[in-house]
Amino acid sequence: MPGIILCGHGGFASGLEKAMLQIIGEQEDFAAVDFPAESTTARLTQELEATLALMSHCDSVIFLTDILGGTPFRVAATLSQGREDREVITGTNLQLLLEMALERDSLSPAEFRREALACGHRGLTSLTDELQRERCCETEDEGI
Repeated sequence: MPGIILCGHGGFASGLEKAMLQIIGEQEDFAAVDFPAESTTARLTQELEATLALMSHCDSVIFLTDILGGTPFRVAATLSQGREDREVITGTNLQLLLEMALERDSLSPAEFRREALACGHRGLTSLTDELQRERCCETEDEGI
């Protein structure tokens, strides 16, 4: 089972972790690492390296980060460069975190990446689009 390291600016990681705990409970081989404003790139690197050491028993590690190009993403990318047992996924939302925490058992890093991207896209929608999709499906179900 891959380990998951959630990392982001401010309290992003710990906030999503709290929501996850409320909804699906404690998850093994999971860590949330915040990057508060007073931190530095060097400190974040040390924290992520220490977290990776704690997950050395995992067959792979997936980094879930908040925004493309941000410090958490860049540090995770550096720590994953050239490693087939690590993936970095950015743009993490709660739906992606919940689904992937529950579905990760049998996934390779590449499979995790593909599933996570599809899941993240499913989680991004609007009320208008969902209502239209519901109406469309009701019409299709009615038949001739």
